[in-house]
Amino acid sequence: MPPEAVLLESRAMRDSVIGRVGVLDKVKALELLPDGLHVTTRMVAEYFEVGDRAVNSLMRRHRAELTANGMHVLKGSDLRVFESSNMKLSAGSYPQGRAHLTLYTRRTILNIAMLLRDSEVARAVRTYLLDVEERGRVGVPRQAESGPTLESLDHRLTHVESSLADIGPVLRDLAPVIGRISVRLDRLDRRVDATNRVVCAMSLRLSDLAEDVRELRYGPRPLPRPHRHPGSRARRRDQG
Repeated sequence: MPPEAVLLESRAMRDSVIGRVGVLDKVKALELLPDGLHVTTRMVAEYFEVGDRAVNSLMRRHRAELTANGMHVLKGSDLRVFESSNMKLSAGSYPQGRAHLTLYTRRTILNIAMLLRDSEVARAVRTYLLDVEERGRVGVPRQAESGPTLESLDHRLTHVESSLADIGPVLRDLAPVIGRISVRLDRLDRRVDATNRVVCAMSLRLSDLAEDVRELRYGPRPLPRPHRHPGSRARRRDQG
């Protein structure tokens, strides 16, 4: 089994196993925010049983690597929208409103586990990671000739989880674009409605102008004769 220091010192080694996010729940249950994708700095600290300061210090030293693996900071309108559906307790903790919020995905948490030295939970995650990596190289006997092994199922589940973890940042980046497109479509719809009203008004006006031109050319239309009953003339002759 490779020594634990390999993960602590080598980013290439960390990158090679960063997709195995399933090991986090193997070591300790990971609590996520209601969106099912993110955790806050406080939640990361609670998972690794360390203080917030340790997580913030590690984040400052390895910001580029952690950002590449899903860490991002929300500010402004993005922060308010996220807090409205995921951070119901923020109003009590931050009565004036917080300026920003750092969020972490499963990949980011696994990345932190491979960097955090003074945490027994992080050490257990590294040990589990290296053990899984070692068993993957050596190979595990198949349990049955006609069915998947537990190792293959675990690998597939890890792949699915890592894929889901990547969806969150993508959707977050798409949200402002979709919002701007929606606003532009609403404006276009209102302009189309206004154009339709103008066209209808012009159509009515042209119809009136056509009638005026016809009267100027041919004179006003004769009034229709009053309708008479066929027997009215016979009655008049009899009276005469």
